[in-house]
Amino acid sequence: MSDLHPLLAFRWSPHAFDPTARLADADVACLLEAARWAPSAGNRQPWRFLLGHRDDETGKRILVNLPAEDQRWARHASALLVGGHADGPGGDAERRAYDLGQAVAHLTVQATALGLYVHQLTRFDHHGLAADLDLPADVRPMVVAAVGRLGDPHALPPDLLTRETALRRRRPLPTLLLA
Repeated sequence: MSDLHPLLAFRWSPHAFDPTARLADADVACLLEAARWAPSAGNRQPWRFLLGHRDDETGKRILVNLPAEDQRWARHASALLVGGHADGPGGDAERRAYDLGQAVAHLTVQATALGLYVHQLTRFDHHGLAADLDLPADVRPMVVAAVGRLGDPHALPPDLLTRETALRRRRPLPTLLLA
């Protein structure tokens, strides 16, 4: 791992977010700019985002559409960012989802550069979220990203504390290669 860039090596998805930290407008702009410059098929840039801060109405609407087990920690993140892709001419939904993934990955690495953390969630009430946020009919929400500063892991419930403080593990590189 010695050649891996530190922004990639130190990126991780915590559950412990600082419940008092605020996300600065300049940081939001920087994160979205990183997503904007992600590659996409045919340069279609199908991704769309909606940001809710911890204490605003949008943030609360996003939070209630997460599973209860995720609400217990995600409520402390500075912001919840919904990422979706817009249906449009050319390409298929699978390609647009892939492109959205690229944009969220770029945003996540930029967050690490800013000293922020991102925890991505794909288990949520997709239809409920779209309805609660009155998303355009052609936008499919695919991910909710909790964004914020690192918090105290000891403030987490015991089951999450164990996961939070465990060693990070990755599959060995040879197991990722298909023979």
